[in-house]
Amino acid sequence: MHVKSVNLETVCGITSTLPRNEKPEFAFAGKSNVGKSSLINGLMNRKSYARTSAQPGKTQTINFYNINEEIYFVDLPGYGYAKVSEDLKEKWGKMIEKYLKTSDQLKVIFLLIDIRHDPSANDRNMYEWIVYQGYQPVIIATKLDKINRSQIDKQVKTIRKGLNASPSTRIIPYSSLSKQGREDIWACIEGKLSKEEVTIEEQTE
Repeated sequence: MHVKSVNLETVCGITSTLPRNEKPEFAFAGKSNVGKSSLINGLMNRKSYARTSAQPGKTQTINFYNINEEIYFVDLPGYGYAKVSEDLKEKWGKMIEKYLKTSDQLKVIFLLIDIRHDPSANDRNMYEWIVYQGYQPVIIATKLDKINRSQIDKQVKTIRKGLNASPSTRIIPYSSLSKQGREDIWACIEGKLSKEEVTIEEQTE
């Protein structure tokens, strides 16, 4: 998809009412400082539209980015940041849970994992919870530029094993510097949109 327009349309805090959008939504979840904003900026082909921060845990809202008036990117709050109070973590968790349970347009959840490390307990909990909610997450293995090419396969296997992910779970390595993996992620999004269009056509026949 050629990104022609991007608009941060809705920002939802802990007490906000979530929007009822009519366009397909693609959500991004991940531990704080995993490179979520950099990924979203890379996909949107914008340098700094999604806010990046040197302070993990800064994203405290659910941000809805309208792409080309066709789809939404949904940036979920980062989890697992130690300096955030337990009370705030719980509120963020409930906010994410409410979104995942109530969105009528959510098509895919991209779960970001740092390719350099074993998945954390928070990563495993998020993966299991997403699956429990009935979704099959796509794993984005970020910070690809931080490891040698020869380590990629080994680290991907480590992530799959650490999450106890099924063999069918897709894992896409991604580099925010070279943008390697960008086309694969967009192909995943466009493939889902194509399936949705076929389903709608079948229902109207």
